[in-house]
This record gives sequence, C-alpha cells and structure tokens, in this order.
Amino acid sequence: MNIYQNIVDRSPIDKGWSGDQKYCATTADGQKYLLRVSSIDRLERKRREYEKMSEVALLGIPMCLPIEFGTCDEGAYSIQSWIDGADAESRVVAMGEREQYRYGLDAGRILAKIHTIPAPVDVPNWESRFNAKIDRKIAMYENCELKYESGGEAFLQYIAKDRHLLCGRPQSYQHGDYHIGNMMIDRNGVLTIIDFDRDDYGDPWEEFNRIVWCAQAAPAFASGMVDGYFNGDIPMEFWKLLALYICSNTLSSLPWAIPFGDKEIQVMRQQAAQVLQWYDGMQQVVPAWYQTIK
Repeated sequence: MNIYQNIVDRSPIDKGWSGDQKYCATTADGQKYLLRVSSIDRLERKRREYEKMSEVALLGIPMCLPIEFGTCDEGAYSIQSWIDGADAESRVVAMGEREQYRYGLDAGRILAKIHTIPAPVDVPNWESRFNAKIDRKIAMYENCELKYESGGEAFLQYIAKDRHLLCGRPQSYQHGDYHIGNMMIDRNGVLTIIDFDRDDYGDPWEEFNRIVWCAQAAPAFASGMVDGYFNGDIPMEFWKLLALYICSNTLSSLPWAIPFGDKEIQVMRQQAAQVLQWYDGMQQVVPAWYQTIK
C-alpha cells in the first residue's frame, strides 16, 4: 500500500533547523506518520539517508522508523513512524539527577550501537578531512567582524596544540546531530532518536561535539551519555579529542549565527563563555559538568 497516496491530512511541524518540510500526516484509516519532504535536487542524498536509517533500524534502536520513500510533486519524500511522546529535553530537565543520568546512559548506549555501522572503505582519511574543516572554521572566525571578547585565543591555542590527535582516528556511520534536542521520550518512557537528516561518516567520538547542548540542559544526562557509551571506562584521549571538537565548533558558531540575528549571536556568546568555564579557559580537558552518579 502506498501510504503517501493515502494521506488525508497533514499538519506542519515547525521545530528544528532542517531544510525539510515536516508534517504530522494522517491517513484515511486514522494512522499518524511523520512526513518529510525535500527539494528534488536532494533526491539521491535523501535516498541514501533513508537507506542508512533502515540499516540503523535493524540494530533494534528506538527511533523514527523509515517506512516509505518516493517522489511527489513537491520533491522527495520519506514517511517515518510517528513517535507518540514528548521532547526529551523538556521531560529530562524536570527529572531528578539520577533519572537524568539513567536516560543519559540510554543515549550513550544507543550511540555506541549506531557507531557499529562501519564507514565505507573509500571514505576520505579523517585526519585530512577534519584538518581541512578546522582550517575553514578558523578562517570563518578570523574573517568575521565579531569576536569573542575572551576565549577566542584560548580556542585557537588548544586547536593548535592538540589537532595532531586526529591522526589515525577510525571512522563509522554518524547520526550527525546527536544531542538531547533530537530525542524524544515516548509514552512508554523509552528514549527515542529522531532527525537523521545530517547523517555522515567520521570519527565516532566527534559525534559528541553537540554534547554542550545536553550539558547545558542537564549535566547528569550528559555525564550518563559518556558513561553509557564507554561502559564507564573513558579513555583520556577521548576527553582531549572532545575538547578539540568543541573548540572547533565553538569557534565557528559566532560567524554561523550572524545571518540569524542578535538572538542567536547572544546564544553562541553565552555558550562559548560556558565552554570556557567548563574547561577552565581550555586549561583542563575533563569538563566541569562531568560526574558519575551512582
């Protein structure tokens, strides 16, 4: 049965930064689905995304399950299962620390499963790829009319000191935007992963670069995420690389925010200040938000 042809109602979903048009779609039999529509020039990119989501789903991961893919008058579409629940962030911040930590453990274990999908053998070398990305981000920052009043130099110095750690890093499939804002808690209390539209291949540890959003919302959740991923045995090299990836992201966040206006600029300034606080001006590599909760 072609589900798309059976849709009788669709309500727009305005959340998120994706370029896709998203809808809660209802079919004639009253069933709800998530409908995502992209421009037709992204057909092959969206087809690959759908195929990789299907591969992830085979791992038994709680997620928006891919159900149907095709083209329509508006472009390329995918239909995914509808998650009946609430945004994880709003639910988690209202919890006690132990429950936050437990959900973080779930998030880390799920991510470890996602990273069992290997990158293709012909994917470009990570060290050269990410060094080129770092160079672009440094140039973005240096050419930007705005600067961090304090900290910009600390980020640059840390990057220069530790970018050698990129050498020899393995690569795997990545969700691409893995943080609490792309998770839900369903009506059975299960943490569920959504929004795979930025998926990619790369160093699996780089996937933690968005953990700043988790740590700002709920430090215990972020801590659980790291512990769950490593089963409590965290190598020091992870912390050093995580700091490198966060420095790189934070540096380019300011020029990225400019087209979105002063509100986003202030968000990124505040986040940079918090990163510097967590890392003591980039003088320590284990962030202050990390704690193991028994």
